[in-house]
Amino acid sequence: MSGITYSFEKKYSFSLLAIILSLVMFLAGCGSQSSGGTSKDNKEAEQTEQKEAAAPESEGSREITHAMGTTTIKGTPKRIVTLYQGATDVAVAFGVKPVGAVESWVEQPVYEYLRADLEGVQNVGLETQPNLEEIAKLKPDLIIASKLRHEKIYDQLSQIAPTVTHETVFKFKETVDLMGNALNKEKAANKLVSDWDGRVADFKEKITAKMGDKWPVEVSILNFREDHSRIYITGFAGDILSELGFERPEFQQQEAEKGTVVLKLTDKESIPNMNADVFFVFNFDDTSGDAVKKSFEEWTNHPLWKDLDAAKNNQVYMVNEISWNNGGGIIAANNMLDDLYTHFELEK
Repeated sequence: MSGITYSFEKKYSFSLLAIILSLVMFLAGCGSQSSGGTSKDNKEAEQTEQKEAAAPESEGSREITHAMGTTTIKGTPKRIVTLYQGATDVAVAFGVKPVGAVESWVEQPVYEYLRADLEGVQNVGLETQPNLEEIAKLKPDLIIASKLRHEKIYDQLSQIAPTVTHETVFKFKETVDLMGNALNKEKAANKLVSDWDGRVADFKEKITAKMGDKWPVEVSILNFREDHSRIYITGFAGDILSELGFERPEFQQQEAEKGTVVLKLTDKESIPNMNADVFFVFNFDDTSGDAVKKSFEEWTNHPLWKDLDAAKNNQVYMVNEISWNNGGGIIAANNMLDDLYTHFELEK
C-alpha cells in the first residue's frame, strides 16, 4: 500500500511539475512574442519617423491662398521670378537669389542697396509690363506677382509656372508672409517679422520717452514733381509711420478713410493741406532734372508754405525715396526705420 501510495505521489508530483513548467514556458513564449512584436513595431515606427525627418521638403506640396485664388506648389521652389520691387527685396531678405526680377524704378537695373545680392539676375522687364517670353526662358518653378500690377496677365503667368500674388505692392509684412509660405520658409518669415516688431516696439518706447507730452507728432510725407506736388496718405511709408505711432492731420485722416494712397496737388492754394508738425520729403538727385528742382523751389518759396508748422519750426527732412517708397520690402522698411532713429536722435 505504501508502495502504491509512493508511486502515486511521485507520479502526481512529476505531472504537476510538468504542468507548471509548461505553463511557465507558454507564458514566457507569449511574453517573448509580445515583446518581440512591440520591439518590431517600435523599430518600424522609429524608422518611419527618421525617414520623414530626413525626407527633403521638396517631397511635399502645399496649397497657397493668395489674391488671385489658390495655387499648388510642390516642394521648395529653387528658381523664382519676382515681379514687383517689394518681392525682390523680400527674396534677398530670405537669402534667395531670384533667377529673374523686374527692373527697379530708379538706379536701374536694380537698386544699389540690393545690387550685390542680385548680381547676374536676369532683367525681365518693367514691373508694369514684364516680358513673358523672357520669364518663360528662365523656366521658373515659382513666380511672385501682384494683383495690382499683373491681374490681366495672371493666367499667362500661371501657364509658365505656379504663380502667387499679393493684393498690392507695399504691404511688406504680407509679402513676407506670402513668400514664406510659397518658398517653404515659414520659420524664416516669422523671424523677419518678429525682428521687425521688436524694432518697432523699441522705437516707440524711445521716442515716447524723449518726446514726452509732445508725442505723438503729426507728419506729412511729401513729394514734388514737374507739374504738381504729392501727399502720400497711406502706402509704404504711410503704413510704417502709422505702425510706429505717428499721426496724420485731420484732413489726411479723412483722405485715408476714403482709401486715398496718394493725393496730387496741382494748385498752390492747396498747400495748407500739407500742414503737419514734421515733413518728410522724398529727396531728388541729379537725375531728377531741372524741372523737378524748379517745381520744388516754387512750392517751398510760396508764402503759404512758409506759414506751415513744419516749415516754421525747421522740421522738414529730406529722405531717400527708395527706402521710403520704391523699395517696398522688409529691408527697405528697416532702412527707413534707421532714418527715423537718426532724424529723432535715438539710439539704435
